Amino acid sequence: MSTENSPIPHESRPPLTLRDLAALDIETLKGVGPKRAASLRSAEVHSVLDLLRYYPRRYIDRTREAAIRDLREGEEGMVLGTVTRVEQRRIRGNRVMVNVTVADGTGTLAVTFFNQPWRAKQLYEGLSVVLFGKVDSFRGNLQMASPIVDLIGDQTGKIVPIYPQSEKAKIGSADVARWVAEALRRAEPRSLADPIPTDVRKAQGFIDRHTATFEIHQPESMASVARARRRLVFDELFAIQLELVMQQRLRQHTEVGVGHRATGDLTGQMLEHFGFPLTAAQKRVIGEITNDMHDPHPMHRLLQGDVGAGKTLVALHALLSGVEGGFQGALMAPTEVLAEQHALGIKSLLDGLQVEDTVSMFPTRPLRVELLTNGVPTADRKRILAQTISGEVDIVIGTHSLIQESVGFFNLGVVVIDEQHRFGVEQRAVLRAKAKGDKEPDVLVMTATPIPRTAAMTVYGDLDVSVLDELPPGRTPIETKWAAGPIEEASMWNSVRDEVAAGRQAYVVCPLIEASDKIEARSATETYEELTGGELFSLTVALLHGRMTSAEKEDVMSAFRAGDIDVLVATTVIEVGVDVPNATVMVILDAGRFGIAQLHQLRGRVGRGEHASTCWLAGEATTADGEARIEALIGSTDGFELAEIDLELRGEGTIMGERQKGQNDLRLASLRRDKEMVVLAREVAIDLLDRAEASAADSASVTDALSALVDDAKVMLGSTDTEYLRKN
Repeated sequence: MSTENSPIPHESRPPLTLRDLAALDIETLKGVGPKRAASLRSAEVHSVLDLLRYYPRRYIDRTREAAIRDLREGEEGMVLGTVTRVEQRRIRGNRVMVNVTVADGTGTLAVTFFNQPWRAKQLYEGLSVVLFGKVDSFRGNLQMASPIVDLIGDQTGKIVPIYPQSEKAKIGSADVARWVAEALRRAEPRSLADPIPTDVRKAQGFIDRHTATFEIHQPESMASVARARRRLVFDELFAIQLELVMQQRLRQHTEVGVGHRATGDLTGQMLEHFGFPLTAAQKRVIGEITNDMHDPHPMHRLLQGDVGAGKTLVALHALLSGVEGGFQGALMAPTEVLAEQHALGIKSLLDGLQVEDTVSMFPTRPLRVELLTNGVPTADRKRILAQTISGEVDIVIGTHSLIQESVGFFNLGVVVIDEQHRFGVEQRAVLRAKAKGDKEPDVLVMTATPIPRTAAMTVYGDLDVSVLDELPPGRTPIETKWAAGPIEEASMWNSVRDEVAAGRQAYVVCPLIEASDKIEARSATETYEELTGGELFSLTVALLHGRMTSAEKEDVMSAFRAGDIDVLVATTVIEVGVDVPNATVMVILDAGRFGIAQLHQLRGRVGRGEHASTCWLAGEATTADGEARIEALIGSTDGFELAEIDLELRGEGTIMGERQKGQNDLRLASLRRDKEMVVLAREVAIDLLDRAEASAADSASVTDALSALVDDAKVMLGSTDTEYLRKN
């Protein structure tokens, strides 16, 4: 394609922005026809911007290149060489083996591929390739079996970038390098715009975006790769932080809250009834929430707390503060078991409290707390709905049923979402929208799954965050043990029998409800049958799982709380919220199948009373990660420490949650590796917004003053709405 017809114009025009690059279809590049474009689109590369953000996954440093003669048997190695021979032959079972010889001037390497006949066409004499794999030897000669193969063509230079390849899409590293080089060549005359102010770049030691983009793809040295990566990592994280902080600021400018004026009468009575002093952390967080609720802008706060840190009491304080001012509160939980547990505990704590009666002729009436789930009988449900709309119910506790169209409120002022990661953004918005008038209710979302600080800043950066980092006095320590084989499991069942004999109770948790042909793991139904006829035959054992009706689940839980059941065999339906102080043993079967957060949550169901408690993690760890998770649980009972370990083991994918298709905004950045950069990106975003607000006459001009930055962030994120970061 001639430069006269090129959509990337002459250098006399302004620098190219990300929006300019995003508007250029990949087919505008020389060498990318319809067929190649289709292949690139299958790899989510639709525009020139997508191509320039299709970063190398690694580099070959030809100045420090590993030679074939330096390879060591039993170790992994990477070499760059030339194919000198290719041979294909059939072996037993009508399978195909492709033998390839690669040389680099220091030696030769035999490479074999089993049942990959296409390798005979892919690899040919004279082709330059990079091989990465485990080195073995056969009859004194070095060899690799089915290594990773990167085709680099005739690329020259000290540092050769290796791009992600797709055999299915027929995209090779050499192809990508050629197209990237073409895009960079044609962008060079105009250069790439940099919306980050010069003073910020200088203060942080960042190179400009134009240089960073060129150096990440065509580096002169590994040092230039490092400085390019540092700048581009910042750009990715800054785009997210700017959007999140902008959302936070815009809410403050546009949304009108209730502005609660709590008297302290009800909350004071509740705390007296509670009977235990608040922890310093609870006092601090209650203060933060109270300040939010007094503010004329609606509260949007995340409450984090480890298992047993007292989040429910803090949330109840917020709900009562709303009731004191004449408003209603709603608490939404993800499961009926948890909603019922909340209802029982809250009704007990609030028993005897009186509120002003605005309906009848009496001056006061008992404070009303009602449970609203699909399991509530129809007649009771109709009554509760009517009395909630009339204002006779003060606090409603429920599941997803709270967001059904039939549910209405007289004057909803406070919304609490428990275990918020179980709810989508839309579900939370529907509950908030049930408030009447133009005033937004205060919203408190809670999680008992501690989140690493940098991940919380990224995923929940538009919320204010409170952390309960202190356990109330009286919580007994939980000893965690690993029953990896039959001998340890025998000790485990002995401990269950001993605890029951001493008057205590136990949980046994299984990963499945029923046995599966596809998954080799113990099921609750089979385990229940085995235990009642075997290890625990003399004990009262009950079964609890998600397929039971609401009434059946409540009957079982009520009997367990009352002490009529010795051992409860269950699935993860009891993961959060279930509080039975007399339960002192938690047995988790096939523990290697659970994640760290889930194991920690399950462990937190015991140790809630005055007696010492034990958590048994049973079963072999089938993977290295599974063993690491179990070892982490044995080594620590600190949920925040475990969250950091979890991030190291599994990466940020599990933290960030599911994304909309194509919304892969983190190409280079890692919440695991780039923790300091997350903090810096947020600090810079806040600083630039503060500058804009200081010089802005009104809220609308804030966006105007930052238009280049905001537009840049929107293009990088592919969306003007960062709520998708928390969808699940």
